[in-house]
Amino acid sequence: MKKSLISTLATALVVGAASTTFAAANPFEDVPADHWAYDAVAQLAADGVIEGYGDGTYRGDQEITRYEMAQMVARAMAKGSVSGADKAMIDKLAAEFADELKSLGVRVAALEKKADNVRWQGTVRYRYISDRHYENNHSPYPEDKVRTNYQYVTLRLEPEMRINKHWTGHARIDYNTDMNSAVNTTGNVSGWDVDTNGFRVERIWAQGDYGRLHILLGKLPYITNVDGGMLLDDNVSGGQITFGNKVKATITVGRWNEAADLSRAEYDEGFVQSPHGPTSSYQGIEIYNDRDDRITWGVGYHHLANRAMGDYRLGDGKKALNIWEVGLGWKMTDTLALRGAYAWDTAVDESLPWMKDSKRAFSIELAYKGANPTDKGSWGAFIAYRRLGSAAVLMPTYDAIGFEQQGFELGLDYVLMKNCQASFKYFTGKDLGVGAGKDDKANTFFTELNFFF
Repeated sequence: MKKSLISTLATALVVGAASTTFAAANPFEDVPADHWAYDAVAQLAADGVIEGYGDGTYRGDQEITRYEMAQMVARAMAKGSVSGADKAMIDKLAAEFADELKSLGVRVAALEKKADNVRWQGTVRYRYISDRHYENNHSPYPEDKVRTNYQYVTLRLEPEMRINKHWTGHARIDYNTDMNSAVNTTGNVSGWDVDTNGFRVERIWAQGDYGRLHILLGKLPYITNVDGGMLLDDNVSGGQITFGNKVKATITVGRWNEAADLSRAEYDEGFVQSPHGPTSSYQGIEIYNDRDDRITWGVGYHHLANRAMGDYRLGDGKKALNIWEVGLGWKMTDTLALRGAYAWDTAVDESLPWMKDSKRAFSIELAYKGANPTDKGSWGAFIAYRRLGSAAVLMPTYDAIGFEQQGFELGLDYVLMKNCQASFKYFTGKDLGVGAGKDDKANTFFTELNFFF
């Protein structure tokens, strides 16, 4: 967004007789649209520290230059009386744009430039899952229902460390407590994104942002873009690059750990021989358009190699998965969206009757509105029909439907108060891969309460 003449003159008055010698290296370089400074300036505008920027039109629409961002920071610095929280935010912005502020003639001490180089955010979460299966293959008592209830409390810390103009360091640190036993246990206990090992550094990576090129190195988060996470929402240890504008490409190479994808029954049956589970080499590429477009599309390919995983998911001694995926979305209105995805594994031998259910996965979802954790009373809902074949997905992002299941999933998110969001999900359907003549019915109730900070 290019600032209006009035805004520019107002900035000049605030700064005073500012030097316009562009001393900073390339002061006209864009600030990426996902840079944290946009949210900081928006918060200052909402608090009345910066006037004229409260409509949010500059956020995410277009990138602005670092020099223009520094002008907004200069206006905030000129305010005489602000809250402690706003002062801390202004100081952090001043440290980030110190070179550009210097070119404007605004003094930023060397000590200030290093202040608050680490930004923390996090979540306190309560999660309850009630899972019901019937005569499935994993039950040691095939005539009985398998009933399992899980309760967890999680403290999640997510620091961001500023390294230089282009690079940041990131981490996610989780602390989980099993509410049923009131103690921390070891090992994987469910097919939902839960580990109860006390404190755990779940991911840690460095990120480089160069305009339309983004580089991630380390144990990094990856949600598949083409299908909105139907195939994978987990950590990959390795490297990833994303580049492009309206059409983007994401290439990921590394290793993926299988253990978190297993149910408690599968874990107890001894498929995982160590607490870390089988680890596969992974290579993937996705090509897709801008996710903010009204019509979205994408294609992808994912290859994983590990004999233990191949035996489990494919059978017959196979050691590699070759998964293809396509995705399509339509934002019918500003509040209503229809999304679909389909994935299939070309390595599956369909002559094996027990593998036919595993070859394919798909999801069709209709979503309405969406909850914003900072907006009390905002909400969103969805209804979906999904199928998650074990050879066509790795770690799906969905909460209620589990691995190797098919059926309807419904969900509702509601913001009870600022930064406090409740989520309710329900799945009803069947287990895949259940033997002939057995009752394959399954249903799951999932609820979650998140406090964001």
